[in-house]
Amino acid sequence: MDNCALSFTLNGPESTRKLGQQLAPLLGLKAGEQDGALIVFLQGDLGAGKTAFSQAFIKSFNYEGTVKSPTYTLVEPYEVDGGLKIFHFDLYRLADPEELEFLGVRDYFAAHPAVCLIEWPDKGEGLLPEPYLTLELTGSGDTRQCRLKGSSAQFDAELAAALQDFVQA
Repeated sequence: MDNCALSFTLNGPESTRKLGQQLAPLLGLKAGEQDGALIVFLQGDLGAGKTAFSQAFIKSFNYEGTVKSPTYTLVEPYEVDGGLKIFHFDLYRLADPEELEFLGVRDYFAAHPAVCLIEWPDKGEGLLPEPYLTLELTGSGDTRQCRLKGSSAQFDAELAAALQDFVQA
């Protein structure tokens, strides 16, 4: 990811979940300000923590049900507090970006207020809108490097303020 705005270390799965919980209020608020869905790209190797981040993010909106990985369904929809819709995509098994058209992907991106968490966004290249936030997780074992890049310098500053605990650690 070029020109990352924030970079910090996550120590263990609990730290990854905490990141999801801390980003949820900010992204939920920003989703209400968008014309369509707020798009978040989640990048990283298998087992990097993308799904753990997504589960904590969704649960932080007081979602009571089970948060499933969309590995086989490609997308799992959730409606949470305040009428916010969260669509969790996992495009790992996508053979061709055109398959997104069969899912009715444009309807998900047009939803409001909504957040689309998209794992493996490179698999949908050419059919996905520009992200509002890109989160990249790299590393092995319990230690991960997290890099974040927002859609604007102003949002990057808001990210830094919301994640002071992580950036200063």
